[in-house]
Amino acid sequence: MNPKIFQTLEFEKIQQQVAKETRTEIGKIQALNLKPSGEAEEIEQALQSVDDVKRLFELDKRIPVSQLINVKPFLKRLDIGADLNGKELAAVGRVLRASGEVSTFFSKLKEAKVELMQLYAIADDFIDMRDLMRKMQNAIADDGSVYDNASSTLHGLRQGIKREEAGIRVKLDQIIRSNKASYLSEAIITIRNNRFVIPVKQEYRNAFGGVVHDQSSSGQTLYIEPQTVLDANNHLRSLQVQEDEEIRRIFQELSTELAPYTSEIAENNQRLGDLDLIQAKFFYAREIGANRPILANGSERIDLKEARHPLLDRKTVVANDIHFSHEYNMIIITGPNTGGKTITLKTVGLLQLMAQSGLYITAKADSRVEIFKEIFADIGDEQSIEQSLSTFSGHMTNIIRIVEAADEHSLVLIDELGSGTDPQEGAAIAIAVLNRFAFLNARVLATTHYPELKTYAYDHPGAINASMEFNEITLEPTYKLLIGVPGRSNAFDISQRLGLPVEMVDEARSYIQEDSQNLNEMLLDLEAQRHEYEDLSAAAAKDLADAENLLNDLKMAQARLEADKQTYMNRARKEANQLVEDTKAKADAILAEIREWQINHPTIGNIKEHEMIDRQSALSNLTQVEQLKKNKILQKAKKNKERKASFEVGDEVNVLTYGQRGTLVEKRDKDWVVQMGMLKMEVAEKDLSLVDEKPKKEKNHRAGLKASKAKSVNTSLDLRGERYEEAMIRLNNFIDSALLAGHGQVTIIHGHGTGALRQGVQMALKNHPRVESFEFAPYNMGGNGATIAKFKG
Repeated sequence: MNPKIFQTLEFEKIQQQVAKETRTEIGKIQALNLKPSGEAEEIEQALQSVDDVKRLFELDKRIPVSQLINVKPFLKRLDIGADLNGKELAAVGRVLRASGEVSTFFSKLKEAKVELMQLYAIADDFIDMRDLMRKMQNAIADDGSVYDNASSTLHGLRQGIKREEAGIRVKLDQIIRSNKASYLSEAIITIRNNRFVIPVKQEYRNAFGGVVHDQSSSGQTLYIEPQTVLDANNHLRSLQVQEDEEIRRIFQELSTELAPYTSEIAENNQRLGDLDLIQAKFFYAREIGANRPILANGSERIDLKEARHPLLDRKTVVANDIHFSHEYNMIIITGPNTGGKTITLKTVGLLQLMAQSGLYITAKADSRVEIFKEIFADIGDEQSIEQSLSTFSGHMTNIIRIVEAADEHSLVLIDELGSGTDPQEGAAIAIAVLNRFAFLNARVLATTHYPELKTYAYDHPGAINASMEFNEITLEPTYKLLIGVPGRSNAFDISQRLGLPVEMVDEARSYIQEDSQNLNEMLLDLEAQRHEYEDLSAAAAKDLADAENLLNDLKMAQARLEADKQTYMNRARKEANQLVEDTKAKADAILAEIREWQINHPTIGNIKEHEMIDRQSALSNLTQVEQLKKNKILQKAKKNKERKASFEVGDEVNVLTYGQRGTLVEKRDKDWVVQMGMLKMEVAEKDLSLVDEKPKKEKNHRAGLKASKAKSVNTSLDLRGERYEEAMIRLNNFIDSALLAGHGQVTIIHGHGTGALRQGVQMALKNHPRVESFEFAPYNMGGNGATIAKFKG
């Protein structure tokens, strides 16, 4: 991808911000050199790696990558046979330790069966170097110093050094506390040239003998090594020299140990940087509130939802929906200056670069990006003093370069297309450029002030108008992008509101061609239509959301009822089988008693053996099917199945899946439309059963007639639109009829309205002696627009 786009869209700032989240020098270098890819598989794998880090973060886990410097230069020195010093060896040791920690971390994740898509593949490539790591840890500290136990020789030397230093301090301390203490500038022991000395006043330099190693800047104090500690200091220095030689030997030995494994260490070091960069990508995404983009497949187009520029303050920046479709590849944006047109171009381009670099983007999670081989941009002032180019010439030079290189895999961003020259000629050139991009099938996002380009976008089948919204009341831009609506000139309105006399504004209007006036009027009408459409769209979206919620509730209720149905059927079968077993056991016992009685009483009632066998066989053949015929639950299910064939419009039925009563309204293939209260639903015939309307026989003929009539009473009453007094009368009559019909509960639909009818209904229910309880209907049956009343048993 052309490197100029990174500077134009300020992608370097994104790289720098990602680099700040890294912990290793390798990771930082990779972040600063982060580049977008044009391969879908490579981009998807990069995004999946960030998904893995997000998954770990949700589990409160982080990859244990510590602060690491780049050890590649040290490894190159090992390759040529050089020895490393303490700090260099410590840096390599930290890489070895970090590699082991990361490998252990991922091994534990595997044991815990944490599912990851990409990170395991990286972790599996770490080379096990634990033996070498332990040698380094036992010898070298993180600051590059050597541990006493690095070798037995070093341990003995350091013990000797400590003893010698302690003896010297004792001797010097005696001097400090003696009667010669007044000869000292300070009563302290210090070190000069690696030898213990005391500060002596100039005039007493010969009082202690020994050697002068230094003096103060004023010359009044001499740092003298007294004669009494000369031999001890000499011995101490000898031990220190031997210590330095032993340390160099240890460095050489460790360097020799590392030398054969430089390539393996380099590979582990690189993988640590890779993991560091992946984790830094996620931390940066959290910092800016970014989400994972979806990669477009086949003919899909860019669809950014609530996209915002990642370098602007997320609290104040305005988010916009920006999308292309199969119907248009070019979006022509118009609108006032400082209205956000240029930021919109940069937002699209920068989010594309981020996504193709394996970064999350500042848009909603279901936003989609395409995969472009090239992204071109002509944004900003292209004037060049060195090349003696005007602004127009600079822009045209850049656009010519883009036209020559662009194709169907390119995204082209052009700000103020055709500007910087005569408006009529500039508009003509702009149209020619757009026609070439349309021929190349490139994706184009361009801004302009030319009205000719608005007409072009309106007429061209592959282009669409868009504009940046402007509030004419406050005279401020809203920074909202409106796709499908061209921008109109606001110069006259703004000038008049700012105080330009009306007669001057009218004079200015008269100079505009009639076509331009008609265009502005058309744009004003389109904007009004847009507002109306947005209101209707919002209402439709709300209705759709309500319908989806209702559908989800019904599906859940159906699932629960199906589960309950299966449970009851299994229980019935179990009870029937148990009944068969119990009956057979009792029959066997009775036959055994009869046989025993026959044997014990041979002279009474001669029962033949073959008759006994026939009786026993008859009892054994008492199968589950025969017993199931007596099971009330299964009898009712069978009865309902037989009666389903006689469904007719108007029949009152039980809706088995929802536990509600309703009335059949219409037959549709194998389904029925059922009216349940104020809700109509299409229900499968297998989920319906007829309500048994046969009244029980009563001795009193008149009572029997009333009961028969009562059975036809519906279980719901709709009072919406009725006057309060009439509604209360209908309610009382309805409750009496429902009680006579034997209904256990009823639904009263009173609607929302002012709430007076609802209060009246609930007051009447509260005072009715046969009403046990009442409550608002569930959301899917009307919510607080209906009340369900339950009667006492």
